[in-house]
Amino acid sequence: MNEKNTITVRDENGKEVVCDILFTFDNEETKKSYIVYTDNTRDSNGKVRVYASIYDPKEKNSKLEEIKTDKEWKYIDTILKTLQEEMTKKGE
Repeated sequence: MNEKNTITVRDENGKEVVCDILFTFDNEETKKSYIVYTDNTRDSNGKVRVYASIYDPKEKNSKLEEIKTDKEWKYIDTILKTLQEEMTKKGE
């Protein structure tokens, strides 16, 4: 990660892709830190693709770890839906 609010990740083909960091947060229950980011591409429904990983905010070049539990994904999904609802309300 860097100061420009971007990270560089490797896609499934090994190509480096610069992604925008949307936000980070800590979960007291899991004792983990999470990063949510996008490569600004869209899926077949026209929605922007968003990704999430576990990371260590104390490390300058933290290795992103896969989120493996449904409970963690459900928590992240809830945060994303709440943020989307808030943004929709502000746009009205």
